[in-house]
Amino acid sequence: MPLNNLGKTHITAAQITDFDKALDDLITIATAITQNLTDEERSRYGSINEKNKLLVNGTMDFHKNQPNLESPDIDWTEFEADYADRQFADTRADKIQSLLRLITDFKIVHDYDNYHDALTDYDYTKYKAGTNTAGFSEKQNYLKQFFPNTGNTTPPVE
Repeated sequence: MPLNNLGKTHITAAQITDFDKALDDLITIATAITQNLTDEERSRYGSINEKNKLLVNGTMDFHKNQPNLESPDIDWTEFEADYADRQFADTRADKIQSLLRLITDFKIVHDYDNYHDALTDYDYTKYKAGTNTAGFSEKQNYLKQFFPNTGNTTPPVE
């Protein structure tokens, strides 16, 4: 027996409003603090890999613990600000990824429920169309377009 109604928790209108406002607020804040890179710029500037992150972290450690060894050619105030911004973005990106996973899982269970209920309704529609109940033949004709591989008794041409 298939599982039905996996998505038992439903979002309320108030929760949708709050969620959308929070997202809008986050987008407003992010727009004010970031650059909107083109695809070419994203490719050119890229992202530093894990090994290079270790280089940056090591440089910061030396800067903090042994400043006598740092280059005078670096604006260390700017370096610290960039470092703090990287840490902020990295931790928030992790939280956003977790949120995306939650929202995706929420959608998956409701998609699953809708799809299986639609299949049950289609079976009922076929039954009622077979009894010549008004309207069901038209509904079946419309819905059967979503089942293109059923009812084909003609063998494939080879």
